[in-house]
Parts: sequence; C-alpha cells; structure tokens
Amino acid sequence: MKKSYKNLAEFIRALEDAGELKRVREEVSSEIEISKITDAESKKPGGGKALLFERVKNSEFPAATNLFGSDKRMSMALGVKNLASSGDEIAELTRLSPPRTFGEIFDAAKKLLPMLRILPSKFRGKTAPCQEVVKIGEDVDLNEIPILKCWPKDAGKFVTLPLVFTKSPDGKTRNLGMYRLQVFDKNTTGMHWHIHKDGAHFFHEYKKLGRRMEVAVAIGADPSVIYAATAPLPRGIDELMLAGFFRKKPVKMVKCKTIDMEVPAEAEFVLEGYVDPCELRLEGPFGDHTGYYSLADMYPVFHVKAITRREKPIYCATLVGPPPMEDCYMAKATERIFLPLLKTIFPEIEDYFLPWEGVFHNIAIVSIKKEYPAQAKRLISGLWGQGQMSFCKGVVVVDEDVNPSNLSEVWKIFTERFDKDRDLVISQGVLDVLDHSAPNPLFGSKIGIDLTRGIKGEPQRGKNKFPQMPNVQDIAKEIGAEAEDIFATKNFCAIAIEKADFSGMAILKEFASSPMFKAFAAVAIFDKGIEIANASKLLWKIFNNVDPSRDIFFAEKTAFIDACKKNAADGHNREWPEDLSFDTE
Repeated sequence: MKKSYKNLAEFIRALEDAGELKRVREEVSSEIEISKITDAESKKPGGGKALLFERVKNSEFPAATNLFGSDKRMSMALGVKNLASSGDEIAELTRLSPPRTFGEIFDAAKKLLPMLRILPSKFRGKTAPCQEVVKIGEDVDLNEIPILKCWPKDAGKFVTLPLVFTKSPDGKTRNLGMYRLQVFDKNTTGMHWHIHKDGAHFFHEYKKLGRRMEVAVAIGADPSVIYAATAPLPRGIDELMLAGFFRKKPVKMVKCKTIDMEVPAEAEFVLEGYVDPCELRLEGPFGDHTGYYSLADMYPVFHVKAITRREKPIYCATLVGPPPMEDCYMAKATERIFLPLLKTIFPEIEDYFLPWEGVFHNIAIVSIKKEYPAQAKRLISGLWGQGQMSFCKGVVVVDEDVNPSNLSEVWKIFTERFDKDRDLVISQGVLDVLDHSAPNPLFGSKIGIDLTRGIKGEPQRGKNKFPQMPNVQDIAKEIGAEAEDIFATKNFCAIAIEKADFSGMAILKEFASSPMFKAFAAVAIFDKGIEIANASKLLWKIFNNVDPSRDIFFAEKTAFIDACKKNAADGHNREWPEDLSFDTE
C-alpha cells in the first residue's frame, strides 16, 4: 500500500486503480443533484464508492465526493493496512522512557529521529501548484467553484471540506481546522467555528486586541492533511505534524500571495483573506452530520481577497447527514487512532466504541479492566473532563471481556444487570453546540451507566426479572393505539405517537401506570413517521433527542424514554431543528 500521496489527484488515481472510484460523466448540478447521488452511494453496504463528477453545470472544474467513505479508503488515505496500526505507532512513542544504557539511547533515537522528518517544510520550486492561477481583488469570484448546496433547506452553498489555517496574534502558534463556509456572495462567506474550537480561541484573542485576523482556506490537498484537519489534537499541537506522521514525510508549505499565512503547496484551491472580529452575520441553516438542520445563528464573516488554484483543480467536498455517511468512516478512524492515547490517561480502558447513531458526541461505550470499587463511575467522571470526550452526553461502561461494539450483547447485559439505584450517574456539563435536545445551548445533563460486574466493596444489585412480554395487539388496545405503531422485542418497546403539544413525560407516566409495561427494560416513544422496526433509526432518535434528566424516568425496573421532538410543554423553549430529507413537500 502506498504510504503517502503527493496531492488529491494522485489519491484519486490510486482509488480508481483499487476499484474504489466511480466516474460520473453526465452533466450534474452542484445544487442538490450531486448531494442526492452522493447520499445514495454512501448508504450502500460498506460505504459505496468514491465519486468523481467530471461535468458540473456552470463550472469548468470537476468535483469529488465520498473519497473517505469506507474503511478501505480511510486506510488508503492514511497509508496504513488498518486504522488501529497507526494508533499502535503513536502508542509506542507515548511509552518511551528515559534511556539508561547506550543500547536504550540507540533504540530511542531510532524512534525519535524519524519524527524530525514529519515537520512541515518550505516549498522550494519556482511556482507552487496551488498558485498556478492567481486572482486578486475584483477578479475574485467564488461562484466559479462548483461549491455544493447540499440539502433543500440549506441557506445556500457551503464549502464542506475546507482546510482553515489560522495563527495566534503573536504568530507563534498555527492551527488547522475544518469549519464550514456558507457562500454569501462572490467574495464573502461565513466562518462557522464553534465556541470550543481553536480557530474560535484565536478569534477571541484578536477581538480583544481589536485586530483583523488573517485566514487562509485550502480546498483539496493530500488525504492525510484533510484528515488531520478533523483530528481532535490538544491545543497548540500543529495538525500538519500529524499529517507528516501519516505521510512519513513533511507537508510542503508555501506562503500566500496577499497575507502572511502558509498553505499546502499541493492544494487544489486556496482562499486568502481575513475575518473582522467586530463583524457577524446570520449563517445557516445547514444540513449537518447529526441528521438535522443546524439552526441559523450569528457567525464571523470571511472576506476573500484572493483565490489561487492549480491549472486543472478538482473541487473536493463531503456530504453530511443521517448516518451512515462519509464522515462516519472518518470518525471511526479517529476512534481507532486515538484509543492508545486515551489509554495513556485511563490505563484501565480496554476498548471503546462510538456508535454512528450517536453522531460522535452523544454516546460512548467503554470496556475496562476493573480492579476496585466504583472504578466505572470514576472513569465516567474522568471522561467527562477530558478533551473532546467532555462533550459526550452518555457513557456506558462494560467489562473487558465484552465487545463494546456488540450492541446486542450490551443490551442483554443491561436487561440482566442494570440497577438504577446502584448503576446510574446523572450529571451536568458542557455539550456539543449541535446538541439540540438540551433546554439550553452548550449545557445540559449527561447520563452514565455502570454495567460492569460487581466486586467486593460495591453494593449488590437487585435481581432483574421481567414478566412475559405481551403481544402487540394487547399493548395497542391498552393505550388506544394502532398495532402498526408499536414494535416490541427483547425487553424493549417502541411506540410511535402523535405527541402534538402534550408533554412526553405526561404521556409516559400514563403508560407507566399500566402493569403491561413491566415486561420491558425500556419503553420509548417516538414521533409518527419513524420506522419503529429499524433499530438504527430508533437509536439515532434516542441518542439525539433525549436530555437525560428531563426525558428519562424509571418506574420500578423499567426505563421510560421520550425520544420525540420537544415543545414548551416539555420545558423546551428553544427552536427544534428539522430532520434532513430531499423530499421538500
């Protein structure tokens, strides 16, 4: 397998040689049509194929999507046989101890000297590929690029794989992040960096100083750089070093034409400009990776002073939405690669799993080597205070011999073992800005569940024994519903309802008064229209629509869950986002 790629075009050729690429030769529109094709392809088993659209309406440039949308393509992108192997390499570096003998010094040097070769370096040629064509000032026109309008109710066209380069005001620290750009007109976009991101941190430093902030945005680069922009590195660590680590060679950088910033010399397009900290504009809505439209809000404005590009560039984009999609495979790479680093902080961790339905920040299932009482609860609290894991809304802890990705096994353990008085942790803390379920943005409740075996020093659990499950027709008759709106299996009951303006808790408490529901470990209500027999869709709604302290209660051994949209009767006064769909009627 090739270890690195010089640029995006070389990676695309490698995908085609490996049978991982489809060329679309018919003319297609960048407004919705490319998105529909990409969505259908990414939903195929294994993520489908990468797509290269050779003829995009009203643009001279081709567009590529779904480049990273499979385990195989992600491994190819990073030049590894499997994603876990990169994590193992990182783990070796973290385990280095001070050498005590000449032999140990030699061994350490063999590991550390190659690290010097991954630092970004200066492009030495006459003209960098990303600057073969240069347009400045009035010649700048973003409309020449086939930027996608992804979903019908998006506020406009969005750059969805931008490599956003910023620097601290003193120029000492560089950051590479990925923050979507809504195109406002020919030379301005939104700059959607979330409050917790490093780009936003620099932005607030510039705001305090009353200075404009120079920003460069590269679109399309070698795949290791694109991935590195998404990686959850600690503040102050240059993402280009991570890209160099995967490439086993440095990323060549070139200075921009109009601002004091450097960008990858092999990029396809580069946007140069600035953000004024005193200028905000309404940005959004946007069809986001949660499967919902993220709501419109005020964000900084990016003024584009120059566009440079290759002579024959390829526009690189991604489509996000209801899982599974391309970003799921990129997140899976992060899950595998960063497991060894998580273990250095929490050595008891054996493995962990972030289900796609939890859209990366809503649920984590962790297996541990348990050694002392309350260790699972300690870990839950520790994870909520650790980097990107602090955004996680739910943490489930199981024993080391349990595969955390085997959801059927985890559910079986829950039904047999869970004792709410012993195993439940409800807390409050920071949430991802895209979490729409909490009554307040950025802050809400969290749930932790300890499913590990009890050991000496821990209180014993009560025994779980559920009556025989009633048939669906009897449940329907009991609550006055249609049988097709009820799905019951394996100690779980899903009910689709017309909630209207009623409180979900009031409905569930009425259900809880019926002895019929004592047969289930969990009973959940969903809005009409959801496929209640589709386990993945049910999990997606539960993980995204539930604020634990408000939307879950227990009646004896049964958990009752409101996974419906929330309203004022629920104590939710924020706007509730719409589900993504290409059906606009």
